[in-house]
Amino acid sequence: MGSDHVRSRSLVRVGLVALVGVAATVAVGLDRAHARTPRHNHAAHATPARHHVVHGSSYHPLYAAIVVDDKSGEVLHQVNPDEPRHPASLTKIMTLYLLFEQLEAGNLKLDTQLPISREASIQNPTKLGLKVGGTLSVEDAVKGLVTKSANDAAVVVAEAIGGSESEFARLMTRKARALGMAGTTYVNASGLPAEEQITTARDQAILGRVIQHRFPDYYRYFATPSFRYRGTEMRNHNGLLGQVQGVDGIKTGYTEASGYNLVCSVRRGDRHIVAVVLGGTSNAARDARMRQLIEEHVVRAATQRTAPILTEAVDNGIKPAVAATPAVSTTPVSSGAALSTTRTVPVSAAAE
Repeated sequence: MGSDHVRSRSLVRVGLVALVGVAATVAVGLDRAHARTPRHNHAAHATPARHHVVHGSSYHPLYAAIVVDDKSGEVLHQVNPDEPRHPASLTKIMTLYLLFEQLEAGNLKLDTQLPISREASIQNPTKLGLKVGGTLSVEDAVKGLVTKSANDAAVVVAEAIGGSESEFARLMTRKARALGMAGTTYVNASGLPAEEQITTARDQAILGRVIQHRFPDYYRYFATPSFRYRGTEMRNHNGLLGQVQGVDGIKTGYTEASGYNLVCSVRRGDRHIVAVVLGGTSNAARDARMRQLIEEHVVRAATQRTAPILTEAVDNGIKPAVAATPAVSTTPVSSGAALSTTRTVPVSAAAE
């Protein structure tokens, strides 16, 4: 009787362990299925779906990476290249793309003064410390974005071009679609945390390549080592500039939700690659991984161009954003200008 009782208890214990194992397997399968769910079928004008992300002290952003040979278009390395990730301040690459469009079209000049609204002035760091009612030149905005990764400057640009940051974000998303960035949705101009603002490593490689093809002269700003604004020297956050042979840009990014991100362009001799690392665990770890990717793959890149220069899609019914933007006003934008009301995610550090 005693042995039967012990055997019965053992069977129950085994059954419970099995049930727990099944439940865990199902949960993992659901998580993996969710991770594979495509996020790139949003219409450019539609409200982006919410992408719930777990945050907190135990949260570790997921890693993704890609290395693309710019001259052949060949992918030399990839890990989770199409999985959704938060861009953080990589967002500002698209903000600058739309600003460069305005410069190229003649709607703005480098010395054009852009008005500083209250909404711009109250952005979280990192920022230039802009004062409401003042102005910021276009060139200072560009330098502030590529070096300090200034969130207040990003809003100044957004409001000058789009009228409001939320409208500018719609222009950004529409531009992403025109560039073939199917997995990217923007809701603000800075990269400050928002659950719905997502991208992929592949999309960032596309943007990192096309911004050089389209605006070779303005792209050189990404190599700016430092920028002095009102007596304060601001060094470029891209620590590989001047440290790794051939690196000429382009942008870092960090939030708790994204981890440490970097898009990097490297030219050595006749070779040119664009590499992306998303979800690094620290600045040092991200930079070390990027160095490794560069050294492993730049030697494999083509020396002759066989792939076409990247351009915007011309057959998808999307007009260039510059055609849809209003004329830039030299009067301050109202402090009541509508901003994105998307739900934000608390983080321990703002977009860098």
